[in-house]
Amino acid sequence: MAMEYSEKVMEHFAHPHNVGTIEDADGIGEVGNAKCGDIMRMYLKIGENEIIEDVKFQTFGCASAIATSSIATDMIKGRPLSEALTLTNKAVVEALDGLPAVKVHCSVLAEQAVKAAVADYYKRKGVPCDCCGEACELCAHDHDHGEEEG
Repeated sequence: MAMEYSEKVMEHFAHPHNVGTIEDADGIGEVGNAKCGDIMRMYLKIGENEIIEDVKFQTFGCASAIATSSIATDMIKGRPLSEALTLTNKAVVEALDGLPAVKVHCSVLAEQAVKAAVADYYKRKGVPCDCCGEACELCAHDHDHGEEEG
């Protein structure tokens, strides 16, 4: 039984947007799923007023992993970091006109990669983990809060 992919998934897989790296990235997030082997790395370049000026990705994975990475970068480019932190896997799936149920985990990875890159940006700036509101899981901070060990 073959999986059915939407035209948008196939387009983003065949011609992904924002592929590559940013050498002087302000934030880098990498996530993976050991079960399926997908790995996503997201690079952010942040400008004035914390606007995402550029975003690139590298993904090792299936068509859904590549497509979700591609559409996620489109969804956050030119937006404030605060909006990037509200990106959900549901929004990614909807933007692609759906994914097969067994591939929805790829949209979760895309959401996590974006949030990990934002968290890395804040960590590099020395902003404490409550930078994005709610709980640390939202931004994937590591909870060290810059405190020195004693």
